[in-house]
Amino acid sequence: MKKIRTGVIGTGRMGEYHTAVYSELFFIDLVGIVDIKEERGKTISKQFNTAYFCDFNEILDKVDAVSIAVPTDLHYTIAKEFLSAGVNVLLEKPITNNFNQAVELFGLAEKNNCTLHIGHVERFNGAVQELKKIVHEPLLIESRRLGPFQSRIEDDGVVMDLMIHDIDIILNLVESEILDINVMGRSFFTGKDDLASVQIHFKNNCVANIIASRVTQDKIRTMAISQKDAYIYLDFTDQEIHIHRGASSQHRLEKHELHYKQESFTERLFVHRENPLKLEIKHFLDCSANGATSSMSVDKELRSLKVALEIVDKFKKNQANL
Repeated sequence: MKKIRTGVIGTGRMGEYHTAVYSELFFIDLVGIVDIKEERGKTISKQFNTAYFCDFNEILDKVDAVSIAVPTDLHYTIAKEFLSAGVNVLLEKPITNNFNQAVELFGLAEKNNCTLHIGHVERFNGAVQELKKIVHEPLLIESRRLGPFQSRIEDDGVVMDLMIHDIDIILNLVESEILDINVMGRSFFTGKDDLASVQIHFKNNCVANIIASRVTQDKIRTMAISQKDAYIYLDFTDQEIHIHRGASSQHRLEKHELHYKQESFTERLFVHRENPLKLEIKHFLDCSANGATSSMSVDKELRSLKVALEIVDKFKKNQANL
């Protein structure tokens, strides 16, 4: 079987993860990695026994597919070159910081018969994939994606770096138009959004409360969904889902205090755990080499980006009025 020639552009944390996955796949020929930081690039290339290139143009004609994991401001420029050369692209999220550029990239991929896959790795989290099977007509969705500040993240605020995962998941759970978006947030460590609290009102009356933070000294990745017959709690890190049904509460007033009692039937859904990034890369390569159907339509890809950009714009306007 002819191997798929691949490369990785950018060897930061995510780029290193991509390189590790490609190096494990038997049907892959990892042609090389690209990084403008020579010391970092050579370290990663040696670690995974592949070639190092300083300039991505050096591998344009050597690969069938690439992962691009560079700062967001460079996504459009680099992805455009590979798509124009007929190379399939897995582009880490967010697509770009500009909606029109994202539309152009998808158009270029279609024109050149290429796959353009956006790296929303949470879509391949086993627990997230189970959600679609058990969530029906949600009334309230509460998501928290919190953690400490990391200086390595310089080009994106917390909305485009973290919250965009939850925006993407929620939009695919709530199949309804958005009526209104309320945004509150603050900058603490950077000139961008370091804390964002967002409330989305949908036409079908569902409300989503989304909080993303890089000012929290603990890493929290959870989502809770209330619907008429159940309360569903998901922990992204553990890939676990708990479903609470038939809740009831009682209270008893005694001489000096009030006692509360709440009961519900709880189901723990066992999820098949596998490396989400590995699943995502294998899906990308299946689409690239075998013509498999993408897990997400272009319209839905663009919708998630559009909502995220609208939230960032509202944040900036709020900050300007402080």
